[in-house]
Amino acid sequence: MAKIVIAAQIDLDPAQREEALRTAKPHIDAALAQDGCIAYDWSADGNDPARVNVFEEWESEEALAHHFANAAYAGMRDHIGQFGLTGAASKKYRVDAEGPVYNAEGQATEAFD
Repeated sequence: MAKIVIAAQIDLDPAQREEALRTAKPHIDAALAQDGCIAYDWSADGNDPARVNVFEEWESEEALAHHFANAAYAGMRDHIGQFGLTGAASKKYRVDAEGPVYNAEGQATEAFD
C-alpha cells in the first residue's frame, strides 16, 4: 500500500487565524490518534497573514478513508469554518517512492536510490 500525503492551504480572516490555530489542538490530536495517521499538522504561513498550511501523512488510502468518515474530521471542518474562512485548496498525493533528501555525504540529492 502506498502512503498518502495531503497538502492544503486554508485562508481565514487574518485577525482570527491565531485563535483558529490555538484552539485547533483537540482536532489535530484527534487526527493524530487515528490508526494510520503518521503526521498531521497545521501551521501559520509566514508570508500570508490569512493562511494556514496543513500537512498530513497517512499509511494508506484506507486509513485516509477512515479519517474522512470519523466524527473528528467533521468537527475539524466545523471548527475551521468559525474563523472567517475565505478560501481553501487541498491536494492529495500517492507516494510511489520515498528517500532521504541528503545522501551519506550530506549532499542534497533529487535521486531516490
